[in-house]
Amino acid sequence: MEKERYVCLNTIDRVENFVNKIIAIDSDVDLVSGRYTLDAKSIMAIFSICLTEKLKLIIRSDDEDEIKLFNEITEEFK
Repeated sequence: MEKERYVCLNTIDRVENFVNKIIAIDSDVDLVSGRYTLDAKSIMAIFSICLTEKLKLIIRSDDEDEIKLFNEITEEFK
């Protein structure tokens, strides 16, 4: 199953906190900015894009616990 939400990572602290939380998800989580798709667990990749706008976050997982955690994280960073 694929689920998407939008997040705002407009400060260094938000990016750091986000990555520290999202790495708890074992499944693939991608961050989409325009035409770029990045690994949402890579702090270096995130800092390579413009962070002034909301970013699309996509998870690909059938694990209900991971989806629940994904939803909790995206709520915190919306």
